[in-house]
Amino acid sequence: MSEEKELTEVEHIKAGSRHLRGRIEEGLANPVTGALYAPDTQLSKFHGFYQQDDRDIRDERRHQKLEPLHSFMLRARVPGGVIKAKQWKAIDQVARDFSGGSIRLTTRQTFQYHGILKHNVKPLIQGINKAMIDSIAACGDVNRNVLCNTNPLESALHKEIYDDAVAISQHLLPSTRAYHEIWLDEEKITNYEEEKEPIYGDTYLPRKFKIAVAIPPHNDVDVNGNDLSFVAIIVDGKLTGYDVLAGGGMGSTHGEAHTYPQIAKDFGFIKPEDACKVAEAIVTTQRDFGDRTDRKHARLKYTIDDMGLEDFKNHVEERSGVTFAASKPYEFTMHSDRYGWVENADGTWNLTLYIEHGRISNLPGKPQMMTGLLKIADVHGGDFRMTATQNLILAQVDAKKKDEIEKLAREYGLLRDVSVLRQNSMACVAFPTCALAMAEAERYLPDLITKLETIIDKNGLSEQPIVIRMTGCPNGCARPFLAEIAFVGKAPGKYNLYLGGDGRGTRLVKLYRENIGEEQILEELDPIIAAYAKERTEGETFGDYVVRQHIVPAIYDGRDFNSDSEELLAKES
Repeated sequence: MSEEKELTEVEHIKAGSRHLRGRIEEGLANPVTGALYAPDTQLSKFHGFYQQDDRDIRDERRHQKLEPLHSFMLRARVPGGVIKAKQWKAIDQVARDFSGGSIRLTTRQTFQYHGILKHNVKPLIQGINKAMIDSIAACGDVNRNVLCNTNPLESALHKEIYDDAVAISQHLLPSTRAYHEIWLDEEKITNYEEEKEPIYGDTYLPRKFKIAVAIPPHNDVDVNGNDLSFVAIIVDGKLTGYDVLAGGGMGSTHGEAHTYPQIAKDFGFIKPEDACKVAEAIVTTQRDFGDRTDRKHARLKYTIDDMGLEDFKNHVEERSGVTFAASKPYEFTMHSDRYGWVENADGTWNLTLYIEHGRISNLPGKPQMMTGLLKIADVHGGDFRMTATQNLILAQVDAKKKDEIEKLAREYGLLRDVSVLRQNSMACVAFPTCALAMAEAERYLPDLITKLETIIDKNGLSEQPIVIRMTGCPNGCARPFLAEIAFVGKAPGKYNLYLGGDGRGTRLVKLYRENIGEEQILEELDPIIAAYAKERTEGETFGDYVVRQHIVPAIYDGRDFNSDSEELLAKES
């Protein structure tokens, strides 16, 4: 009989946390250090924030015998990414009062603050709550912010499908009152044993859980990179239900072949009213069967791959009382945003603003974007929508206000001419605040894109969208493994180069070159891009070209991600 594996340390921390309370309040009040107590750095994630330090000056402070310069990053929960103009003003004011003075739009269709000192965490959380925004379960081993297509072709259906995304998010919130007690000064309960978590249980999920709702033909939420996705099926202009996909995910670990990104698997079709029941059943099945002994093997993708799709699906049908019907046909054409002005079915307009890597600030010598958005909020009475590719949409703009809003957007650098290549790029934060980063991402990718633009332009491809993503490590926060060209940090200045995504988010990349710097990156890509320009077929994406030419094999199952490329190419032939 094999020896039973030990639970991870995080599992013990959750079990003893009194439903996520821990010693967070005590740690906040401790003036001796800018940090929380170590176990509480795991629990704080469930409340929406991470403890970080500035890695740029970590060595300097250590030599001065000072503790690291601790600060916190807080991420809000905004299902579907939709807020009102009045809420944007509040978000801006909180950034100025309590954080590093900037706002960052994230790949989870929400916003986050960086550089928050410990004594400012509580007033910041209270500030966003006054604007009817919270950070409950924005991080941690629970369902996180639910994504929803923000600028759909079927604009008349956005509200209905967005409401389903919000309902799923609300349904899967933790039941504990810890957040309200610690941050909003709610009266504390005395008997924690009576407090129940009907969906999550006392130790919550084995790892984080991500959900998206998509409206074809645009896959801007990257359905295949989420644990669970609902793809809206629209017939004759009406929502008939959702195709359910589960078991996608981006994270992996360099050199550990048992870890891999994965494409979500097709479970079948359900009616709209069954979405919450199915979501809960998939979450609870993962709760009960997910791996709690190895956090690198704890995501839903591994549970499904280990159990087998049919076995997992049977558990979901039994728990939900819903039987999956045969999935319905749909097609995705892209997984980037639609930029500029787009008219809605009701005669209003959406304006998608390109926000490079989601960073909104008023830095000296740079466009005063925060000021510009405040002025736009004074004019615009509709929605602000954050996209899953770190951009911002001014939604439902009255036609009479278009000219004034466009003028402000151009004046403050929010609406500017950038290349198609840059529009289709995305990066994670990486250095200096992410503890997992091995290389630069957000601070470096803009410069690399400038050099790649030279190659693109000389080959006459300036109007060809190519999805490029960069992360500082293989955890995949910017969903690099669904890009056409991906750079994943391996060491300072060194990246693994991956190729082969299809430009629609339905195929994984494959490793092409390992641990290379900028000079070799450009040397490797230059001839491939030149050949693509000459040899591509009509409408062929860059990723489809490199697969057709057997430069890399096509990867539709993450279990092939770490396999030998030559062997996979031989099988394709």
